[in-house]
Amino acid sequence: MIRLEKVSKRLMGRKVLEGVSFEVGKGETLVIVGPSGAGKSVTLKHIICLLRPDAGSIIVGDDVVSEAPQRELERIRRRFGVLFQSSALLEWLTVQENVALPLREKTKMSDEAIIEAARNKLALVGLAEHGGKRPSELSGGMRKRAGLARALIEEPEIVLYDEPTAGLDPVSARSIDALIAKMRVELGVTSVVVTHDLHSALTIGSRIAMLYEGRILEISKPKDFIRSQNEVVRGFLDSQFITTRGPWEVAL
Repeated sequence: MIRLEKVSKRLMGRKVLEGVSFEVGKGETLVIVGPSGAGKSVTLKHIICLLRPDAGSIIVGDDVVSEAPQRELERIRRRFGVLFQSSALLEWLTVQENVALPLREKTKMSDEAIIEAARNKLALVGLAEHGGKRPSELSGGMRKRAGLARALIEEPEIVLYDEPTAGLDPVSARSIDALIAKMRVELGVTSVVVTHDLHSALTIGSRIAMLYEGRILEISKPKDFIRSQNEVVRGFLDSQFITTRGPWEVAL
């Protein structure tokens, strides 16, 4: 579904990605972890072609995204939904209007069909009763859910998550984990998640990729990732008090 082949990128003279290669299969959830500045968000931007690599290729299905002409990008990007770290909701619109916005801007659907689609997606993420509220009236976790509903409104094949649990309390963070897992099971979406939260990564990931100084150090299933012998990976696990005891003991 998604393939990166030896992708390298410099930004402002600094090497951000160096020879990054990995694949994400259809219906899989790949979680990219690593310290700040490791290149995680830059990797996401390459997948959706907000950035183009200095070297290497990004392929999504049959599309070579890294070489696609500008006129093709709109079509390619329709395959994606994106949940931004900030949720990126417009404060002057209601929650339902925020969710409906992509359909109003990009389609010729009737108002009735758009409203029904928005309501369905809000129900899917557990916000059926909150569509008439403003984003400022929602908790942080609810804002993330609203952002996810909007990311799903165009029925994307692939969803990209940028730090989906950042800034949330543990209870809200785990509810977002459960929602991401639900999207995989119920909708069959392919997902790439960038996060600092190892508990989240190990809970929702089909596989975990550790990005460090622009390189992939390890990529493996959760049950294997927590047993890594790589010193950097072990240090990252230890910094968040991750042990072999947890829900990630069960192979996904």
